[in-house]
Amino acid sequence: MLRCKTDAGEKSLYKQYSLCYTVTAMTLSEGVNVDMATDFSRSLAILRKEKGVSQRIACQNLEVTQAVLSHYETGAREPGLSFVAKACDYYDVSADFLLGRTLSRDGGILRQDDISSTEEQKQNRPGKGSISSLFAKKLVVNAMSLLFEYAGRTGHTQLITEMTNFFSAAVYKIFRHFYAFVGENEKDFFSISNKVYISASNADMAESEARLLAVLHGDKQARLELPPISNDALSQEYPRLVQALYALVHQAGERAAKKLP
Repeated sequence: MLRCKTDAGEKSLYKQYSLCYTVTAMTLSEGVNVDMATDFSRSLAILRKEKGVSQRIACQNLEVTQAVLSHYETGAREPGLSFVAKACDYYDVSADFLLGRTLSRDGGILRQDDISSTEEQKQNRPGKGSISSLFAKKLVVNAMSLLFEYAGRTGHTQLITEMTNFFSAAVYKIFRHFYAFVGENEKDFFSISNKVYISASNADMAESEARLLAVLHGDKQARLELPPISNDALSQEYPRLVQALYALVHQAGERAAKKLP
């Protein structure tokens, strides 16, 4: 991921984020889309507040007027590449993080080779699925591995059970969708009919989620202690898995944001 340091020769701020989640290559001089500009202005304001400095102090270090910085933070104006480079250095983040394209502050690129995989996945096996499907599988598998390893560190059996129930219900639904679509399979293979399996599995997922939340927010005297879950803590503990988790979280967050009024 490009980390802006100088103006010379560093025009493109975006590279392919993953095979199944592509960020369009473009330059600030050519303009940015609305979502990107919103992410940038929000990130810029949050980073300044995290640093604990006022606009007056920040604008001096970023070599712009306070009015210009205020416009950048509110999205009223779009910055030039020179300002983005200075902001990256000042707040010690990558351009992609500043522009809302990754949850990793160092902006490491997520490529196929960066995702840990089994020997089976590494083999080039014709007819076993497209490159994009294999990569998507790695994302999901590694993200789930991180979450279960993280939960496993608590030693809480019910927490892991409810996580398993929640995810298995999602797998069940997808398999049922495929099974019903083919139409040539055994009609009595499942105990629940096609008419009610969606609502029944949705109810099962909701119950599992409710039980999981009950574990997290249960008895205060025996409250569950979770390990640190900051970006630095996860990157240090799960260096080969964390980017897969962040990729899925970022995608899901963007989809969810679009559902808001």
